[in-house]
Amino acid sequence: MKLIMKFGGTSVGNGKKIRHVAELVKKYKDKGNDIVVVTSALEGVTDDILHAAYEAMDEGNVTKIDDFISNITAQHKKALYDAVENDPVDDIIAKLEVIITTFRNDLKGICSLGELTLRSIDKLSSYGERLAAPILSASFRSVGMESEPFTGGEIGILTDDNYGSARPLESTYRAVKDHMSQLPESTVPVISGFIGEDEHGAITTLGRGGSDFTASIIGASIKADEIWLWKEVHGIMTTDPKLVPEARPLSIISYIEVMEMSFFGAKVLHPKAIEPAIRHDIPVRVKNTFDPDYPGTLVVKEQETVENVVKAVSVIDNVALINISGAGMVGTIGVAARVFSVLAHEKVNIIMISQGSSEANLSIVVGESYKKKAVEALEKEFTNGVVGEIESDAHIAVIAVVGVGMAGIPGVAGNVFKALGNNNINVIMISQGSSQHNISFVVKKDAAAKAVQVLHKDFSLDRLQ
Repeated sequence: MKLIMKFGGTSVGNGKKIRHVAELVKKYKDKGNDIVVVTSALEGVTDDILHAAYEAMDEGNVTKIDDFISNITAQHKKALYDAVENDPVDDIIAKLEVIITTFRNDLKGICSLGELTLRSIDKLSSYGERLAAPILSASFRSVGMESEPFTGGEIGILTDDNYGSARPLESTYRAVKDHMSQLPESTVPVISGFIGEDEHGAITTLGRGGSDFTASIIGASIKADEIWLWKEVHGIMTTDPKLVPEARPLSIISYIEVMEMSFFGAKVLHPKAIEPAIRHDIPVRVKNTFDPDYPGTLVVKEQETVENVVKAVSVIDNVALINISGAGMVGTIGVAARVFSVLAHEKVNIIMISQGSSEANLSIVVGESYKKKAVEALEKEFTNGVVGEIESDAHIAVIAVVGVGMAGIPGVAGNVFKALGNNNINVIMISQGSSQHNISFVVKKDAAAKAVQVLHKDFSLDRLQ
């Protein structure tokens, strides 16, 4: 099989874990598989880099930069020694030192300028992956595999210049294919995830799920048989196991279900990250690095057979409800359009919408951090008496019940709200799209955990395989 294997930060958290990854990949390589590996940064490194960057901007303290660089150098050298055990590492040390020297100069430049642009944040954010790839590649060689490290740009990932959330250009897929075809078949390339380059050669980052996105781009480019995303969990879960210990990993799930779960708070695959794979009909599998024999969760474009009506329950609790009401809204054309327009102008994303048929009330849910901005913008917009009140409540949570099997099946919503009512959980707001792939509703924040537990049990999600 032609496999893309992406390893997240927990999987390559330190040298010993990197060694485990090398032995794991070799096991699959020895079975005759063609493998391309994508790596994240070592665990916590990107967060540390960004913290140092903002500190450099605010304080301009060069001594702190030197201390930080010293620590991060020691961290990666130790990881290298642990990852390759007794193999010589002088060439890799030299390669890391070149990267670190550039990194140090960039941070000191931030100290001098006292500002961070989106472009400079992207460049600084890239150093974690750029340092990890040579270490992982060296570990592969130490267990007997031929391997070379590459950055995303070096392998052909060309993006737009939307720094922080760049998108690959269509030319990327041909460029990656051409670059990969020039490598010897025996070589296992290790590609730094999360990063690419724009048309001017500036480093860009792919945003949330960036390393998964890299794996998906490469998989689509070379028409891989499957893309395996190695994480520290057994797969995509029926709900958050912190809320429901009986939560189980799903054996198979559709792209649309993953998209719904991700949108409604589940820490699963970001829809953008696997879009190239789904567009090219390449299955994506989520597996556990530390229990590799477990089959994990397979994500497919469409499920031909659906055994379970409901697949999962998700929750978002960092949200706020804004209620817009007034008798003057009844029959007044364009109220909703004005609401959406003013919030779009303020770059406030709307998570949920509900409007009664009386037209006297419009309720929306936004991210909690946007509540103040949204309310102020709406109060400024509606000063003509059309809207009577604009109220907000941040003590709420959104629950979503997800499953493609819900479409066209009568009684699902009834079962949801009956279960909640039987457990004295009050529903504040309800929304369901015409696709019928999810039912989402708002409850008080202190009732969210109980609501998830009740629904997980009522739909027997603890029995799903």
